[in-house]
Amino acid sequence: MGKSKVEDEKSAQSKDEKGSSDDKEDTKKYGEPRKHDPNFNGPIKKRSCTDIICCLLFMFFLAGMVACSAIGYARGDPYKLLYPTDTSGRICGYDAAVKSKPYLMFFDLLDCAKLGTAVIYTGCPTPQVCVSSCTTSYYVWAETVAKEGAGTKTASDRTTDMLCKEGVDPTTPSTANIYSDLISTEQCASYYVPTTQVVGRCIPSIFLQLTDWAAQLATTDGTGLVDSYGNNVTGNGLNDASYWIAKFMSASEIVELVFKDIISSWYLLLVFLGIAMVGCFLWIILLRFIAGIMVWLTIVLVLGCLGFAIYYSYSTYYDLKNQNITATWQVSEAFALNFSYYLGLKETWLAFGCTLSTFTTIFLLILIFLLPRIKIAIELIKEGSRAIGNMIFTLFWPIIPFVLQAVLIGYMGISAVYIASMGDSSYYTNGTNTTQDTINYYLERIPCSPNDTTLGSYCDFVKYGGTEYIIPMQVFMLFMFFWAMNFIVALGQMVLAGSFASYYWAFDKPKDIPAFPLTASLYRSLRYHLGSLAFGALIIAIIQMIRVVLEYIDYKLKDSKNVIAVYGKNFCTAAKDAFFLIIRNVVRAVVLDKITDYVLFLSKLLVTAGVVEDLEMNDGSPEKPYFMSKGLMKILGKKNTKDPNEKKKGCCGCC
Repeated sequence: MGKSKVEDEKSAQSKDEKGSSDDKEDTKKYGEPRKHDPNFNGPIKKRSCTDIICCLLFMFFLAGMVACSAIGYARGDPYKLLYPTDTSGRICGYDAAVKSKPYLMFFDLLDCAKLGTAVIYTGCPTPQVCVSSCTTSYYVWAETVAKEGAGTKTASDRTTDMLCKEGVDPTTPSTANIYSDLISTEQCASYYVPTTQVVGRCIPSIFLQLTDWAAQLATTDGTGLVDSYGNNVTGNGLNDASYWIAKFMSASEIVELVFKDIISSWYLLLVFLGIAMVGCFLWIILLRFIAGIMVWLTIVLVLGCLGFAIYYSYSTYYDLKNQNITATWQVSEAFALNFSYYLGLKETWLAFGCTLSTFTTIFLLILIFLLPRIKIAIELIKEGSRAIGNMIFTLFWPIIPFVLQAVLIGYMGISAVYIASMGDSSYYTNGTNTTQDTINYYLERIPCSPNDTTLGSYCDFVKYGGTEYIIPMQVFMLFMFFWAMNFIVALGQMVLAGSFASYYWAFDKPKDIPAFPLTASLYRSLRYHLGSLAFGALIIAIIQMIRVVLEYIDYKLKDSKNVIAVYGKNFCTAAKDAFFLIIRNVVRAVVLDKITDYVLFLSKLLVTAGVVEDLEMNDGSPEKPYFMSKGLMKILGKKNTKDPNEKKKGCCGCC
């Protein structure tokens, strides 16, 4: 009996030694483990500079970033994005001559529709003038002439209602023929309709009032609207023209609105950034003393905010549904590609409610299953708080990376706005001999100079051109933003890592903790490891740029395959059609896409939960067999074992 026990102990010892040797052989594949050093007490002091080439490369690229910003500051004008520009090249509401006229009025929006997609590159060729307010009534020049001939209107009435370019005085001519010349040469508008101000532009506000979009528009007394070519003006025509105007404006609309908000509320942004920083600072201090309470309070507050958001989303949805609101703006939906429009749609709030409900359900499930892990996390936070208590300056260190990141974001944002506004003014002849042939219409838009006296008033501002180099500069600035931001993050992490390493490797705490561990760690990082920080940040920045490119390509092309499958078109045509299809049905597309994503996610979550539950409750024995499919068992390396006592039966079941 005793001999057997000794043999069992020797056998177990030999197995442990064999297992230990096997473990050592396995770990050697990943490098030799560090040996015990009785003199090691934290970060080493004797070290040399690392990754010097990367440090120099980072400095070179920083110089390039500053050079791009300097070019943008020298040549850019943010007010080009903030306010619209008229035909004479003056910025409405900003230049002295049009200081009191902040809105832009289009003479003939139908000219925009004639160019189709070309308007995105050439701008809308119709004359545009700055006005103090958008028009609120219908006007037709032919109608006023007819009424003047009938004696119901005077010449002064005609000139009072006319809308002309700056410097053109319609009261000077004395005959109707000269008046007609002003209309035919597009010095004055042949008609206009009631308009609404949208992003500084006066856009027709009559679309939702039309019962027949194809019908000709008319004034209150029934006179039909006609353009300078004598064509009837219909609701469809104006809507198409507004769509292409929206396409032309879409590239700068978001930047314009963001810049306008920043200009008007920059001090509030700074105040709230400061409040956020102080709040985070106080939160860290409270974690030092009541970590458990703070963690659970955070979880409860998150659940409370989610619950309120769900309630508000569904209540808003039912309010809009009961009011039968179909739209909130009386302008073309082409100009409604913004949050204000969609927040007035009940489908948007339904999507918010469904999304938040799903997220809250998942959050609760994760919370229930991870309760033990949360308790461990609380203990780790308490231990970290003790370390902070022994190195109090580490509590203030996050302020420095926070300030650096805020400065970088502000610098990059301002630089991006200035670079985006570097375009030079492009002037084209206004094509007074233009036919209604679209090709000729496009070809007659010849570049010109406003200082050329031979052209006189026939040289109009169309758009800001010369922007070929702006996109590469913006891409470079985006890359530098990623690189510099990751560098700041890495610097903050390395400084804290060095500080806490000094705390961790101090055998007798706090006696063996070196003086000023944070300052020493910052010195080591800046003195020896700037190159390594830049190298690591460069790798992350490259990956982030690749992700941006891939996400952009996926966003642009993911729906083209569907169009190819249905209509058999080539790839480029299908991609264009798919993009326009999504834009025309953007609300439905977003709602259906996100709800489908969440349904698929929940399906995968349920399948995963079922498999995990199967693995936990069963072991593959005859008493507790696995219920998952054979394919899943093969992937997971599991199988059901048969009962050895079960007799094999023949094909007839009798032997």
